[in-house]
Amino acid sequence: MDLSGGTPFQRKVWGALRQIPYGQTRSYAWVAQRIGKPKAARAVGAACGANPIPVIIPCHRVVASDGSLGGYSAGLAWKRKLLRLEGVAV
Repeated sequence: MDLSGGTPFQRKVWGALRQIPYGQTRSYAWVAQRIGKPKAARAVGAACGANPIPVIIPCHRVVASDGSLGGYSAGLAWKRKLLRLEGVAV
């Protein structure tokens, strides 16, 4: 998978997203912590939105800290469908 079009920050985020297990979610803040940028939750959201292969790099598994869905490049209906498919209650 060629992710060379992403910035170094985006590639770090996308790498962290691949570590989120099937059927589980993590927050944007969790991802920011994971990549060593604890104050970058909004930037993590932007990197998720720039994800070139959103089903392979599972940005749909990232939610807001309050448990709300946040955003998704393909729309929230798709995010809900993907999460339900994985058995996540939304």
